[in-house]
Amino acid sequence: MKLIIREDYDKISDFAAKYVRRQIQDFQPGPDKLFTLGLPTGSTPLAMYKKLIEFCKEGTVSFEYVVTFNMDEYVALPRDHPESYHSFMFNNFFRHIDIHPKNVHILDGNAPDLDAECAKYEEKIKEAGGIRLFIGGIGPDGHIAFNEPGSSLTSRTRIKTLARDTIIANARFFDNDISKVPTQALTVGVGTVMDAHEVMILISGAGKAFALHQAIECGVSHMWTVSAFQMHPRTTFVADEDATLELRVKTVRYFKGLMGTHLKLIGE
Repeated sequence: MKLIIREDYDKISDFAAKYVRRQIQDFQPGPDKLFTLGLPTGSTPLAMYKKLIEFCKEGTVSFEYVVTFNMDEYVALPRDHPESYHSFMFNNFFRHIDIHPKNVHILDGNAPDLDAECAKYEEKIKEAGGIRLFIGGIGPDGHIAFNEPGSSLTSRTRIKTLARDTIIANARFFDNDISKVPTQALTVGVGTVMDAHEVMILISGAGKAFALHQAIECGVSHMWTVSAFQMHPRTTFVADEDATLELRVKTVRYFKGLMGTHLKLIGE
């Protein structure tokens, strides 16, 4: 497990984008060798997406042979709603890069049979050869995707009823009107993400500091689902200084002492 500590949100976003670019470059994808990428929504990855768009436009990375699988989608929210995750991903990323639309996979929260949709999603991931790199963010309560406190650490893609805290937090995207926020979502499971070859989790801000503490300094617990990634052989946490406020001083010093090596991961 690696913990990359950078000064601020912009610096963690820059690191994350360069890491994605490096992984795609090293993989050397082609028509018969597609790179599979798991992607999150929310405010945390936005600057990473902007940086990747820049890299694509300048020609240092291509998404022509990249297949993506998003983490989640709201249930019963129209696909063209401005706050659907379909809209989010196309407006903020896919529309601006050279990815083939057929290689974009996002759960359909309006499918006639939601259980079948979730099972089909798992099958699509398997058919793609699994996910090479899964990127995620976390909530203040340590949830990843919509795997909220109490979720099974072996869970697969499924329907999830959202916790009230999540609904309240997401109200800012729905005119601060809780009644407009969907109460259910389709989400990949913790086990789904754990199956990925590699996982990178982005954590920014003091509001996520206790969750980061739980994730790397405490035991594995289904009440802090991000803590499951202690058991993953290739997990990288990328956090800014504010997100480390609850960590022990010796923990921060230890990981900062490794930064010279970790920066080589992005060629710096």
